[in-house]
This record gives sequence, structure tokens and C-alpha cells, in this order.
Amino acid sequence: MTALILVIVAVVVVGLIMLAAVSIKIVREYQRVVLFRLGRASGARGPGFTVINPITDRINWVDLREQYLEIPHQTAITRDNAAIAIDFIIFYKVLDPLTSVLAVKDFRGAAINIASTTLRSVVGDMSLDDVLSKREAMNDALRLKLDEVTERWGVKVGNVEVREIKPPPAVLEAMTRQMGAERARRALVTEAEGQKQASVTVAEGQKQAAILQAEGDRQSAELRAQGFAAALRRIMEVADDVDPNTMTLQYLETLKQIGTSASTKFVIPAELTSLLAGIVNTGRTPNAAANGNAAGPVLRGTDN
Repeated sequence: MTALILVIVAVVVVGLIMLAAVSIKIVREYQRVVLFRLGRASGARGPGFTVINPITDRINWVDLREQYLEIPHQTAITRDNAAIAIDFIIFYKVLDPLTSVLAVKDFRGAAINIASTTLRSVVGDMSLDDVLSKREAMNDALRLKLDEVTERWGVKVGNVEVREIKPPPAVLEAMTRQMGAERARRALVTEAEGQKQASVTVAEGQKQAAILQAEGDRQSAELRAQGFAAALRRIMEVADDVDPNTMTLQYLETLKQIGTSASTKFVIPAELTSLLAGIVNTGRTPNAAANGNAAGPVLRGTDN
């Protein structure tokens, strides 16, 4: 009898433990539990400690964290009839746990299908050049259109990012040729700009050199002129201090040097010319005599 009681107590304890494990739910901060009691939605529970009736209640777990959904390559045709393959990523977050469970059965499958049709709608309104160059505008258009649909499911689309765009092979080849031509053009422009800068630099250097040369010549001429002027002033200062005898000796020395040259000379002393000048002046009128020039030493010579 005691053994039977122990067995019954053990079965009851195990049953209570299993019932507690099924009835007690610990809901994390980023989770919610949507409770259905006898098939009817009874709202969301959590976070924290939640007790349910395992016989009449059923629950659905909902994650409130931001999640992402990868959309595989989808083929779309642009406005200018170019077929391109695009894959992108959708970032979404559940805002209303109850609506997200009641309004849509499989959110991921529904999101992939609505994203494919939305992509074709957005790309169909854009040219190929716009699709390749205006990726941000395409991301915004996809996000707005997807958010309009997912809003009724209690889900908010936070961002859409296009990951890869695959143009047709012919377009890729044309783009490669265009990039090569653009690089060649930039190289030519850079080379021409460098040659231009070099020519300007050389011309500027030559200009500065010419200016410096002219300035140097001017300063050199000024220095020579100043030297000559100083020499002349010195000569005049020395000449003022020389007595008549020294000047006479210099005069005779000069006559000596003239006489040693190879040409034929006629030397007329200054005294004779002064005498002749006096005789000539006596036969002139006073005005003529006044206008006459005093004769100095006159040298006449002829080459052999």
C-alpha cells in the first residue's frame, strides 16, 4: 500500500512538472507571444513570465528585432527595353505582433513575391543609365512601394539595398569600351595640362631670367658710370693741385711720344701759334678780334 501511494505521488509530481513546463512561458524582451484561446485571438503576451492553459490555449512566437530578407536575382526590363538581373536585400521589423500573425500566413514568401513584382514595376519606369547610376533613387522607390504593402501586415520595411546589377553582355562590353575611352581621354588631358604647365613654367623662368639680366646690366652700367665719374673727379682734383712746371713736363713728354711714332708730323709750338694769333688779331677789326678764338697748341701730321 505504501509503495502504491509513493508511485501515485511520483506520477502526480511528474505530471505537475510537465504541466508547469507546458503552462509557464518566459518571454524575452525582443519577443512577443500571440495567444489563441479556443481558436480566438486573445492578444499578445510578454515580455516576462506568462502562464497559459495547455488544453485551451495555443501560442505563436513573434520576433520584434529587425531582420533581413535576401531577394535572389530577378530579371526586369528597363524603359529602354534592356533586360537586367538585380538582387537586393530588404530590412524589416515587426511593429504589430498580432497583425503580423493574423494578416499573413507566410511573411517571407509573401515578401519575396511582392518584392519581385515591385522591382519590375520600379525598373520599368527607369532607363538603363538611371538604373546603373541612380541606385539610391531606386532603393527609395522600392522601399516606399514595399512599405505600402507590408504596412497592412504589421511589418515596417526600414531599408532596401540593391546589392548587384547585371546588365546584358553587350551593354557590359560597351561600358568597358566607354571606360577605356574615358581613361584615354583623361590621360591625354592630363598630359596636355602637364605640357601646358611646363611651357608656362619655362616661359616664366625665361622672363625672370631676362628681367634679372637686364637689371644686372643696368646696375653694371651704373657702376661703370659711377666709376668713370669718380675717376674724372679724382683727375680733376689732382689737376687742380698740379703746378705749371709739372704741366709743362707732361706737355713735353706727350710731344716726345708723338715724335716717336712712324708717321710724319709737323709740330707747331704753342708759343708760335700765340704769336701768330696776335699778329692776325692786330689786322682785324675789334669785333673780329673779339670773335677770334685763342689758339692753343696745334699739331699737324700726315701719314707716310
